[in-house]
Amino acid sequence: MRCTCEEIAAGTEGLSPICFAHLWLFQNLPERDAKALTEAAWRKQYQAGELVFLQGDQARIMFIIKAGRVKLAKAGTDGGEVLVDIRKAGDFLGETFLSDDAEYPLTAECMEESLLCGFTKARFERLVTDNPNIGLQIIRNMSDRISWLTSRASSTSATHLEERLHAVLTDLAHEHGTITEKGLLIQFPLTHAELGFLVGAHRVSVTKALKALRESGRVIRQGKHLVLPGRQS
Repeated sequence: MRCTCEEIAAGTEGLSPICFAHLWLFQNLPERDAKALTEAAWRKQYQAGELVFLQGDQARIMFIIKAGRVKLAKAGTDGGEVLVDIRKAGDFLGETFLSDDAEYPLTAECMEESLLCGFTKARFERLVTDNPNIGLQIIRNMSDRISWLTSRASSTSATHLEERLHAVLTDLAHEHGTITEKGLLIQFPLTHAELGFLVGAHRVSVTKALKALRESGRVIRQGKHLVLPGRQS
């Protein structure tokens, strides 16, 4: 089941003051601006398997994940879908909503029970117009974020597939892992095809690289899940 943008925007279910202070996009906002932000936002509970939006839907809302996990997938030419990214609490969905006539380029589906907050395009534009300091601070925060992402991309651009795969799995473990006796366990199963898309390699090559990582002890398979052993700093 999927609610339309209009239904979400018009609904009042669950509206209450919401804390955005820990989200990177809204960091360092003065109390007055933070209050205006929370008053303009809505929130909604989603169930596991519920769609937030579909690829090709008109992008009218930006979503903020307050709790839970959402996967982003792209429809393939053969009718299947390819995992593109997994977003967790503190991440955003639908960032292209401020572009004119933009469409969501991916489908967003909740992997578990999730709480999403957000703004419609019209409400967000009005918010920034009425509170220009919010817009200025968001620009600063986005600039810092771009610098961080550039640095992260440089540090994980290993030449060999085995190293790239290990770097991707390490990032996933840090972002979506739980601590176990053996190390950080990635909380959801990943197919070799999905890993192949994340590292930009063919599934068969990923299978060989993953086998090498397991044989060297750098990755442990636990049922359908993967564990990054030892202390991951």
